[in-house]
Order: sequence, then structure tokens, then C-alpha cells
Amino acid sequence: MQVFAKSPCRVDLAGGTLDIWPLYLYHPNAVTLNFAVSVYTSCRIMPHEGNAITLRSQDQNMEETFDSLSTLLAAPKVRNVLAANVVKHFKPAGGLVVETNSESPQGAGISGSSALLISTVSAFNKFCGTRHNIERVREIAQNIEAQVVNVPTGCQDYYPAMYGGVSAIDLTVAGIQRSSMPVDLAELNSRFVLAYTGKPRNSGINNWEVMKLHIDGDKKVLKNFERIAEIAHGMRGALHSKDWNETARLLREEWSHRKKNAPSISTPLIDHLIASTKKAGAKAAKVCGAGGGGCVVFLCEPDARERVAQAIETEGAGQGVKVLPVEVAPKGVVVKTLS
Repeated sequence: MQVFAKSPCRVDLAGGTLDIWPLYLYHPNAVTLNFAVSVYTSCRIMPHEGNAITLRSQDQNMEETFDSLSTLLAAPKVRNVLAANVVKHFKPAGGLVVETNSESPQGAGISGSSALLISTVSAFNKFCGTRHNIERVREIAQNIEAQVVNVPTGCQDYYPAMYGGVSAIDLTVAGIQRSSMPVDLAELNSRFVLAYTGKPRNSGINNWEVMKLHIDGDKKVLKNFERIAEIAHGMRGALHSKDWNETARLLREEWSHRKKNAPSISTPLIDHLIASTKKAGAKAAKVCGAGGGGCVVFLCEPDARERVAQAIETEGAGQGVKVLPVEVAPKGVVVKTLS
């Protein structure tokens, strides 16, 4: 029996970094808002006779084979660390090929690695018959990603991959609770443009630097995060009431406060793209994830969407910038068994 799992990446709108424990415990009513996009990750598990385990990454054009599970467990170095760590956790019996793929550009800031972990952990959950619920799948995926990047990871990146759609993730002392936002997906599709800058980013390092400042009590960072928490709370209300002007205003303010926390979150190219698209009708923009490269999401009126996309391609010509042909992904992870 083969198992195949597929899940989408995400765009974050407001409240990011607050989702890293324990930062949200210091900010009442902390919430993170994001939505799933039709950039997909997948994992296919193909069992075979014998004991050999092959880890194959289609998007990285990488493959390595180990004689057995014990050989993999004892290996001092593995190229496909993400898939290897999932295999090490589940310890499946017998030989198999683990084939993963991600449509996300490298370092895009749209949680490609988190979504890929949701796909891979979900596939092994089905393959091994462990029957973990989706929240337990998220915990395993998040813990494995922390092992891979060697810094604490936030929870928000996994929920779009789990559920799809538009999410509000409440972060409280009682735990994490995801709610579906009543946003018309066709309306949102007509109002956002997602562009890849051509330059990857390192979210773990950026978030870790800001997190350390927060824990150390840096007054400037604490004040900025207080406002970021308030902005996310306000944007939740704006989205709920379909107030796109207020949503855009809050997105602009969120971006402003993020740059204050970590100036390296932006680059001259990103600043230029954001400034140029204003003339084309973009009402707001921000970097996805921790920034320093990766993707930028632009919010605009429906009649300006094509002009904004054209402006991005014109201003980014020759620099690797490209508009990604995406829309909101309405569903989260799907797991199938194949004969």
C-alpha cells in the first residue's frame, strides 16, 4: 500500500512571531492571521521488499539510500534531514521509498518546510497506523522542524497546511486554538498578489534574534510587539466585517512595526517593489515570514490587481522577481492510500 499526502503553503497577514512560545503569553489576546495558498507540498511513501530506505526529494533533485533503518539511525550525516527525522521518529518496518516535493521557491517565506512536514508526518501517520489526530501531527511536525533549524519555531505555519482557507490562531495560556475566518475566498483572490523576490531568506535566524531581544526585555521590541498584537486583533475584526480599507491600513502598520523590530526584514529591492506598486494601485504590502528576502504579499482593489502584478514584473525584471500564479487554497492536508 502506497500513501500520498499533500498540503498547501501559507501567506501570513498579521501577528507573526507572536506564535513562538512563550512570546504570546506576554501579550493578552494574541492572535495570528494567515491564509493557505495553492503552492503545494507532498509526500509519497512506497514500500518494497527488503530493508533499504530511500529518501528522494524531487524539488531538490536529491536522493540517498540507506541499507536499513538502523543504518539511517546511525548515519552521522544525512542530506535530506527533514524526511530523515520523520522516518527516525516513526521507525517504519521494512523497506520503502520516501518521495517528497515542494512547489515553493527556495526560502520563499511561505512556510514550505512546515507544510512539507505536515504532508510527510501525515503520510507516515497513515502508513504506520498511529492514528494521531491532526493537532498531534502538528506537534510532531513542529518539534521536528525545531530539530532541523536549531531554533524555536512558531505554530502558525502549520495550520494553513492542516486546514486550508483563512485562519485566526488564538494564542493563550489555555493553549492554541485555530478558527476559520468567514472571508469570501473569491473576494480575497481578487485582492492579493504574491511575488517572489528571487532571494531566499532565513526565517529561523531573524525570528530568533527578535525573540532574544523580547525575552531580554528590550523595551522597544516589547512596545512594537504590543502594537503588533493589537494590529492583529484589529485586523481580525476588519476581515470579519469585510472592511478591506481597514485591513489594508492595518497591514501597512504591521509592516512598519516589523521593520522597527528587525530592519534586516526588508531589502532595497523589497522597498523598491513596495514603493513602485503604490503607483499602480497597491494599498498595502508586507514581506511573508521573517523577511530578508522570500515573498511579498500585496493587497489591492480588484480593478488594480493586474496593474500591480505588471508593475512587480517590470520593476523586478532581471532580478529574479516573479509573480506567483496562486489563489487561496480552500482545503488543508489530504491523505490518500494508493494500490
